[in-house]
Order: sequence, then C-alpha cells, then structure tokens
Amino acid sequence: MADLSKDLYGTVTDDDGQATQREARNGGKHMVSLSLTKVADGLIDPKLVLSWLMNALGAPAVLIGLLVPVREAGALLPQMLMAGWVQSLEHRKWAWVLGCLGQGVAAFVIALAALMLQGWIAGGVIVAALAVLAVSRALCSVSYKDILGKTIPKTRRGAVKGVAGSVSSAAVIVFALLLMSGLLQDVTPLALAVGFAACLWLLAALLFSRLEEEASERGARDTLDFTPIREDAQFRRFVAVRGLLTVTALAPPYLVLLAGDSALQGLGAMVLASSLAAFLSSYVWGRLSDQSSRRVLALSGFGGAVAMALAVAVSLAGWAGPIWVLPVILFVLMIAYQGVRSGRGIYLVDMAPEDGRASYAALANTLIGGLLLVTGLIGGGLSFIGPVAALAGFALLSLAGGALALGLKEVEQG
Repeated sequence: MADLSKDLYGTVTDDDGQATQREARNGGKHMVSLSLTKVADGLIDPKLVLSWLMNALGAPAVLIGLLVPVREAGALLPQMLMAGWVQSLEHRKWAWVLGCLGQGVAAFVIALAALMLQGWIAGGVIVAALAVLAVSRALCSVSYKDILGKTIPKTRRGAVKGVAGSVSSAAVIVFALLLMSGLLQDVTPLALAVGFAACLWLLAALLFSRLEEEASERGARDTLDFTPIREDAQFRRFVAVRGLLTVTALAPPYLVLLAGDSALQGLGAMVLASSLAAFLSSYVWGRLSDQSSRRVLALSGFGGAVAMALAVAVSLAGWAGPIWVLPVILFVLMIAYQGVRSGRGIYLVDMAPEDGRASYAALANTLIGGLLLVTGLIGGGLSFIGPVAALAGFALLSLAGGALALGLKEVEQG
C-alpha cells in the first residue's frame, strides 16, 4: 500500500523517483484535504448559493449585497495581523486546522439559520457567520503557503494544488447539474448542502492534523512588517500584478447581470461552466506554474482580458440572448481565473525567503484585500453606466496585469 501511494504520487507530480515515502504521504494529505475544502467552497459559494438562500428567506437586498465583499475582504485583510502568531508556532499546520474548524462551525450556523430563521434576522445571522468563515479562511491562507513550502519540494507544489482543484471541481459539477435539474429550488436542500460543506471542513481539519511537518524555529511576533514592500521591488510588482488580476474574480457577477432575469437553469449553466473550467484547467495550470508561474500570470491576464472583451462585444452586438453564449464566455474567464490563482500562489511561495513565507503571504494578501475593495468600487462605479462598462474597464485592467507580469523575474526552479 505504501509503495502504491508513492507510485501514485510520483505519477501525479512527475517526481522522477526523487520523492520520499514521507513526502508522498504528505502530498496525499495535502491533495485530499484541499479537495475537501474546495468542494465545501463550491457548496457555499456566496455569489450563488448564499445569495439564493437569503433571497428565498426574505432577507433584504442590502444584506445580500454584503455577501461577496464580506467573504473576500474578510479572507484577506486580517492576514497581516495573523502572520506573527503563525510564525510563532513550531508546527504551522495547527493554524490551518484551526481555520478549517472555524469554517466548519460557521457553515453549520449558516445552515441552521437557513432552516430556522427568516427575513432580517436570517440575513444578519448568515452575514455574521460568513464573516467568521472568512476570517477563519484567512488563517488557513496565511499559514498554508508556509506549510506547503516546508513539506513539498518546489517543482511539485503546483501539481499537488492542481490535483486538488480538478478533483474538487468534479464534485461541484455534480452540484451544478443538480441545480440545473431544478431539484434544488427549495431552501431545505440548499441548507443541507451547506451543512454538508461544514462536515467536509471538519474532516479536512482532522486529516491535515496528521500531516508530518518538521518543527520550525519560532519567529518573532512582528505583525506589521512592511519590509518586503519597501525593499523588494519584485514583491511590489507582484502585488501590483495580483491586484490588477483580481478583476478575473470580480467580473462573473457582471456576466450574470448581462444574462438578465434568466431562469435558474441558465444560472445553473453558468455554475457548470465555472466548475468545468476549474476541473479541466487546474492541474494544467499547476504543472505550467511549476515551469514558469510568471508566464502563467501573464497568460491568465491576457486570457481574462479577451473573455471580458468578448462579453462586451456580444452584448453590444445583441448576441447575448442564447442560453449558451454567456456560459461559454464565463468558461474562458474562469480558465483565466484558475491560472491567476495557481500562478500567484506558486510565484509567491517560490520567490519568498524560506523563513519569511508567512510574512510575505500575509502582507501580500492584506494589500490585495485593500486593492480588491478599490477595484470593486471601480466596478461598482462603472456599473451605474451598465455591466458592459464594468466589464470593459475590467478587461483593460486584466490586460495591464498580464503586461506587468511579463516584467516579473523568473524565479529559480528546482
């Protein structure tokens, strides 16, 4: 069984027989744990599942509008404050485990609110629980890159993350098909799906607690270390690139607006398109990131710009009516988004000094949290003109991000 596990890991990562049995065990735990959390993310997606739930429960539009900003900013902005505590731990895996437990408990609260509450109270409880979930996710994010760097060698990290993305996407595709079938139009099945997501987070926490991580030296609790942004020019450029490419995450709701008052089946087609994009591209982007994460960021930026420009073109031409048009564009956009996710994570892990990964990750994510709010405000301002204007602006920003990525230094591989 041990040899089988090592052989499977070697096949997935193309390790040329260099991986140890311990690395193979850790790689398996990484892939399964990440897959579980990514499936949970798909089941509790604020852009679709929670929005639909809150609307069905009679929550006011102002609370529904808070879902995505709370989720995204809450997952990024606290990271700088958490980095010092994470660096003070000898085994950083416990920070990730704690973050998973927090997400699981918050998801259970959301499921119970959906089953038992209505109106303002339901909406308020769900938004508050989502804030807890987002902060817990921040703890996972600020700790994970350091854990990955300690337990998986540089040239195999992208493959480990890519497998998790593709495997989890297959499960979310099943969920999307159920949504398209019309079976999930009632509150109860969706609330149960959120409860199932909670169970997946708890299971991931249990599995990851068994990761074989070597003890680290306890770092100082310097929670506001801005040295990298002052002294590392490549880090500044990387933050600028990642900030510009946040538009690939912000653009999908504007495609939904272009679709207008389409049936739930149309929305399900978009969920399916997004899931298929992740399933088909995550592993490929991961392997390409192992070769050159800089090129992945550039290609993703250009690809996202093309997809958003195409959405603008078909809308102005009046060709957005058929139910398949916007899901196809979303499919291309989500392929670009998956590339951004893979490239940015691997580039940061590879460029950061070994003893400063947590600080680099926390500072980058904190800055991106602020830039995300700024970019969201730009999109919100353009949306007063219409979703086409927002998408046109986002296309220009994505194009600029891809061009800026070409100027990043190629990090050393191996």
